[in-house]
Amino acid sequence: MMLYPSIDNLLLKIDSKYSLVTVSASRAREMQATNDPGVLPSYESHKYVGKALEEIYAGKLVLDDHEV
Repeated sequence: MMLYPSIDNLLLKIDSKYSLVTVSASRAREMQATNDPGVLPSYESHKYVGKALEEIYAGKLVLDDHEV
């Protein structure tokens, strides 16, 4: 099974693995705590971390005042 989106594609959006983990984990916790359905019309993943990664890949999350 392949990870979607791939780590290589995600690192084009956020160039640090540490930042990528931090942003995705924070968004996943937020989605879980508030039962947030997310900002994308549909997701491939059923898990919160996967949804957060898809949002990063789609450019829907912001990191340090720069759109990712």
